[in-house]
Amino acid sequence: MKNIDPQTPIWQLTVAEFLEVSKIIGSEKKYEYGLKGLAKILGCSVSKASEVKSSGILDKAIIQRGNIIIIDKEKALELFGKQ
Repeated sequence: MKNIDPQTPIWQLTVAEFLEVSKIIGSEKKYEYGLKGLAKILGCSVSKASEVKSSGILDKAIIQRGNIIIIDKEKALELFGKQ
């Protein structure tokens, strides 16, 4: 990736530059954490996220040890879309 000045307005980027920046931004965070993170992924309330988690449909996207919950965002959306 060529060095792009962070102060460059988006409208001055080429399509290729924009796509490169988008890939970097999109790959930064593959996981969300906790029920708040799940709610953020699904765009719902924390209580609804808890219901969805308890239903088991996202089990393959969730790792839980005690109170710590880690959610693979991409896998969770894929599984949720199949239901």
